[in-house]
Amino acid sequence: MASSLIEKYMRMDKLPHIWCPGCGHGIVMRAVVKAIDELELNREKICIVSGIGCSSRAPGYMNFNTLHTTHGRALAFATGIKHANPELEVIVLTGDGDCTAIGGNHLIHAARRNMGITTVVFNNNIYGMTGGQYSPTTPTGDKGTTAPYGNIDKVFDICSLAQAAGATYTGRATVYHAQLLIRLIKDGIKNKGFSLIDAISVCPTYYGRKNKKGDSVRIMEWLKDNAVNVAAASKLPPEKLAGKFLIGELYNNPQPEYTEEYKKIVESFQRG
Repeated sequence: MASSLIEKYMRMDKLPHIWCPGCGHGIVMRAVVKAIDELELNREKICIVSGIGCSSRAPGYMNFNTLHTTHGRALAFATGIKHANPELEVIVLTGDGDCTAIGGNHLIHAARRNMGITTVVFNNNIYGMTGGQYSPTTPTGDKGTTAPYGNIDKVFDICSLAQAAGATYTGRATVYHAQLLIRLIKDGIKNKGFSLIDAISVCPTYYGRKNKKGDSVRIMEWLKDNAVNVAAASKLPPEKLAGKFLIGELYNNPQPEYTEEYKKIVESFQRG
């Protein structure tokens, strides 16, 4: 099955990928491809957009209509693509820094408009490609090359941020919970409005090494032990949830999609 997905959906001449051994991004990329395959989407009607960062290398390996844009601007480009071609399934692959730091304003307004875009955040808690700087999702107290004594900032909850801004579907899964991740991406694509999937990934090279988290296996074990499905969380006492994070479908509230509403305005104007 894995080899057939590679042959069907990957640019074979671009492989092998450049991600570090133990990086979780390959699992997230496979989840996106698997979701597309299970939904039986027409690849000619898909456009995959990325910005800059480790995660943003993914579209280069994927044999679709793809666009590799500037740092933090993936959602701005994706907005233009969806607006010009509403029939396209537009999927943004971005990182925690790319999406919530330099690209944070674009995230807010893409969500506010409820544009029909599915955003998958490859969230590894660090700027991996550019040197290990701490990002808006680096846990408070953890280190990066720009926080050698520990990060004192509070972290973004990307799903809560997107929901507050107007996203109509949010979900979170980890690279350990790969089957859940596939399901959430599928459901995000099926949602007509703006969907965001927070895919918790693994960076053993910068984040893991800098914070003495061990190799990728140990970090994956930590994800397994500290993620709690939202369906189970409501049944657990507060002390059992202390220090944990939620995974699963976090928000699902369909609303009118932006390009469809815009089309109504155009049709109304044309009717005079």
